[in-house]
Amino acid sequence: MSSVKAILVRTFGGPEVLQPAEVDDPVVTPGRVVVRIQAAGVNPVEAYIRTGSYARLPPLPWVPGFDGAGIIEAVGSSVTRFQPGDCVYLATLGSWNGTYAERTLCDVEHVHPLPPTVSFPQGAAMGVPAVTAYRALFGRAHARRGETVLVHGASGAVGLCAVQLAKAAGLTVLGTAGTDDGLALVRRMGAAHVFDHRDDGRADLIRAATDGRGVDVIIEMLASANLDRDLGLLAPRGRVVIVGSRGRIEIDPRQTMGKDLSVLGMTLWNVSPEEMSQIHERLGQALTEGTLSPVVGREFPLEEAAEAHRMLMNSSAQGKMVLVV
Repeated sequence: MSSVKAILVRTFGGPEVLQPAEVDDPVVTPGRVVVRIQAAGVNPVEAYIRTGSYARLPPLPWVPGFDGAGIIEAVGSSVTRFQPGDCVYLATLGSWNGTYAERTLCDVEHVHPLPPTVSFPQGAAMGVPAVTAYRALFGRAHARRGETVLVHGASGAVGLCAVQLAKAAGLTVLGTAGTDDGLALVRRMGAAHVFDHRDDGRADLIRAATDGRGVDVIIEMLASANLDRDLGLLAPRGRVVIVGSRGRIEIDPRQTMGKDLSVLGMTLWNVSPEEMSQIHERLGQALTEGTLSPVVGREFPLEEAAEAHRMLMNSSAQGKMVLVV
């Protein structure tokens, strides 16, 4: 049997466990497609799984990667939506067939058309980041036109998608970032106001930007640092959606009571197939219309996946990190 290049995890641990290897070339089966990967997205969830500390763990050995983009090479007997040669992006969360490889086998429901105006690296930025941003804004917070949304960590892959999707939906967008370049990028993507999260006085500046009313929605990437402060920034009936957290935090629950605030958690593992299909339909429309244009940050060759993981948690990272295959 022929083989393809991939990144293989044989034991859980640090970035060094991401080893270049040869794996069996995938063979198409009914209901699935084989995709030649051109770019694979790198996500924090893959790093958490790699360490062995995540709630869901794959059987080993494991080829990581939930996001990717490439060209369909073969389609299963029951597949009618796609044909060989189609350009697609992959969002394979829920499957352990990884995208850190030259080719991968995908269930057809994890495959989505890639418009000709969108590059393969941009396509590799769609799965986890764009779906997370969309669900946080509209599936969990039920953000509405005319409301104000604060996106913490807005220069990251999820944050930049959230900024663009919120602006396109008619919300006023505020964003935080940790570098001058990041702040400028968030503004270019559509934020009306940007704030340096290194500035201890940012809470007062955010309140001033809303004329003291507060924001209706907060998309929170690091609840372990910000949640208590977030509650003080929300307007009456405001909602904060926790996308990420790296530990515990103490909050004052009284802050939620006087204004009827809501603290909402989310994970993509809870998304039903029906909801996921609807989200990708909306994201596909946004890609085609140009209201969503994923921002690609650093690109690494596939064999440098370990170095990409070492850089992944850098708080100054901008946009989506991808592996070019």
